[in-house]
Amino acid sequence: MSTGLIILLVVIVALLVVAALVTVLIGRRGDAGPGLKRRFGPEYERAVAAHDGDTQAAERELNERVERHGDLRERPLAREERDRYTARWTSVQEHFVESPRQAVAEADQLLGEIAAVRGYPDGGRYDEQLAALSVHHADHVDGYRRIHRMAGAAGAGAATGAGTEEMRSALVGAHELFDDLTGAGGDAAESGRHRAA
Repeated sequence: MSTGLIILLVVIVALLVVAALVTVLIGRRGDAGPGLKRRFGPEYERAVAAHDGDTQAAERELNERVERHGDLRERPLAREERDRYTARWTSVQEHFVESPRQAVAEADQLLGEIAAVRGYPDGGRYDEQLAALSVHHADHVDGYRRIHRMAGAAGAGAATGAGTEEMRSALVGAHELFDDLTGAGGDAAESGRHRAA
C-alpha cells in the first residue's frame, strides 16, 4: 500500500470516529432536558426559574444533585419507628388548630429528623438534605421547602408572615413528603421515588 492511501484511510477512520462522537454527544444533550424533566417533575421547573430561565444552568445543577445523591440508599423504617413518627405527625396536625406557627416548626423539625434517619444528610445541613431529597422525592420536596421557610420566618420572630391558610397549605404539602418518607402512602420503597433512572 502506498503512503498516500494509508494516510487517506487514517483520515477517513478519524472522521468517522469524530462523527460518531458528535452524534452521541448531541443525542445525550437532547435527552438531558426531557430526562431531567421526567425525573424531577416540578423541581425541574423550580430550578429553571431559580436560574432566571437558563435551562442549561438548571440542568447542570440538577445533574450535580444526581451525581452527589443518586446512589443514596434509604434506610427502611421499622414498624415501631413508622408508628412513632405517625403519632408525632398526628400531634402536629392537632396542634395546628391552636398554634399554627408552632405546628409548622414541629413539622419542619420532624421532616428533617425522619430524612436523617432514612439516610439523607443531617437536617443541620438543610440545603444538602433538600438537594438529596429532591433527587429521590422530587414530586413532594417543595412541601418541605415551604414548611422550612415558614418555620424559619416564625423562628426569626417575623411579625408579618404566612397567613393560616398558607401555613395549612404548606403543611398539606409537607404531609405528602412525610408519607413518602414513612411509607404511609403506599410502598415505602416506591412511593414518591423518581420516575426515571
